[in-house]
Amino acid sequence: MRAFGAASRYPDAAEDALRAAIADHHSVTVESVLLGCGSTEILKIATEAFTSPTRALLTVAPTFEVPSATAKRMGTPIVTARVDGSLRLDLDAMYAQCAGAGMVFICNPNNPTGTLHGIADLQHFVTQVNRRSPDTCTLIDEAYFEYADDAAYGTAIPLAVSNTRVVVSRTFSKVHGMAGLRAGYAVAHPETISRLARFRLESGINAFVGVAALASLRLTQHLAPQKLLNAQARTFAVNAMRELGYTVVPSQTNFFMTDIKRDPKRFQTDMRAQGVAVGRPFPPLDTYTRISIGTMSEMRQAMAIAADVLKQG
Repeated sequence: MRAFGAASRYPDAAEDALRAAIADHHSVTVESVLLGCGSTEILKIATEAFTSPTRALLTVAPTFEVPSATAKRMGTPIVTARVDGSLRLDLDAMYAQCAGAGMVFICNPNNPTGTLHGIADLQHFVTQVNRRSPDTCTLIDEAYFEYADDAAYGTAIPLAVSNTRVVVSRTFSKVHGMAGLRAGYAVAHPETISRLARFRLESGINAFVGVAALASLRLTQHLAPQKLLNAQARTFAVNAMRELGYTVVPSQTNFFMTDIKRDPKRFQTDMRAQGVAVGRPFPPLDTYTRISIGTMSEMRQAMAIAADVLKQG
């Protein structure tokens, strides 16, 4: 509320304060942090900075679409590997196709499958990519970092600040609950941040979200209860789908994928007609749908409606 008094001014002070707080939070220098209008802007500008019509984007299917959508607008070729049989990113297939790529996109945990790779696997992957294709940058999206509880999982931020060919993106949209306010950031080597900054929207965050994100970053005791509430509601919803006889992919995020054995777009339409929004289709998983996690009361309502819709065929 106090920040409303700053509405008539550009958000330079809010950006400076947030950037410094993020740097302190991750024990990096301010020069290693770049703010964005959600991590969406970070993914967009990284694609713009590292790919071109002669430098392909290497991604997977399915995964978050912003890098691919940006590459299409730029006329950048897109090389796509499929997820493996466990719906994890197929790092071996990506490595086999990395030579000459401008950027490799790794969403970890992956949206929409909810699966992840341990930090040791990613470190090995980056090392191998750097050897095979020295000019290729690897962008690791950690939007769902706070939800993951796999013991092998860890952040790639230390790798990013020491390796000019690695960028990590984070967001305030998930566990911090600010998807509608739009604040995200990149952490990388200062040289890499300078390269990205040339493509950044000036004043990409506003004064209000700058203050809100700063406050949330300091409320470390708030994150654990939010993670627990998410896990409880997710467990309930996953069990509800399994009781209906559907396979669910184990998830490390605030959503899960389930094979409903039918057209996910029709399911999306039928659910929306009853007031519940579920995820869009994610080819090539043509019979899967993604269900995001809300409050426990919302998930009870959503799962009851899903049961009715699925029983109707």
